[in-house]
Order: sequence, then structure tokens, then C-alpha cells
Amino acid sequence: MTESKVTVEQLAKAALDLDDSLQLRALTQEFLRQNPQLSEINRPNTNDARALAAAASLIELFALRSGQQPPVWTTEIGPLPEKMYLINAAAMGSYTRRLCDTESPEPLRKRGFLAPPNFLEFL
Repeated sequence: MTESKVTVEQLAKAALDLDDSLQLRALTQEFLRQNPQLSEINRPNTNDARALAAAASLIELFALRSGQQPPVWTTEIGPLPEKMYLINAAAMGSYTRRLCDTESPEPLRKRGFLAPPNFLEFL
């Protein structure tokens, strides 16, 4: 039985779908296991600016945390026109929202995504 490869497009879509954070975490763990060399990840095959921004932000976040260089294509991807929270709890206006506003990881923040500082960290 062949294992299906998790794509950066799947990660971006899951990140933009705020209703399934467990799916995003599971996909992220599998993606990182399958792709130890983040600099070799190809640019997503989409023209969706939100998906491209999410993909670039996530890959840069993982690269930063693992001490790697992100793929060159990530530098070509600009920010969202307005900020977007990557967790549902932030939309309700709370401590979590303030935490996202002030401590979101830089690779996410620079493209307009806001999340807690430990977003998608695994022990």
C-alpha cells in the first residue's frame, strides 16, 4: 500500500479552513515527516493569492523552526490585503486574540496571518 504524499497545497487549504485544526495538525506532522528538506518544496500550482500566502508562510515558519532555508519561491509571495486569524478562538475577541495580535510568528505575520506563538509546534 502506497502512502499518499501530503502537499503544500493541502496544508494551505487546511490552514485557511478554520474549522478543522486537528486536520491541519495531522497534515503538518505528515508533511514534515515526508519533506525533511524544506528548501526543495515546489511552489504550489495555484493562482489563489490566499493559498500561496498561506503556503509560503507555513513553509517559512517550519524552516525557521528547523534551522533550514525556505525555498526561494517564498520570497515572491506577498501579503494578504487584510489580516486573517488562523484559529477560531481569535475571532471571538479574547486573550487568544490579543496573543495572536502581539505574538504571532514573524513568517505568518509578515503576510497578514495571525496565530498564537506556538502555532503548529509539536513536542
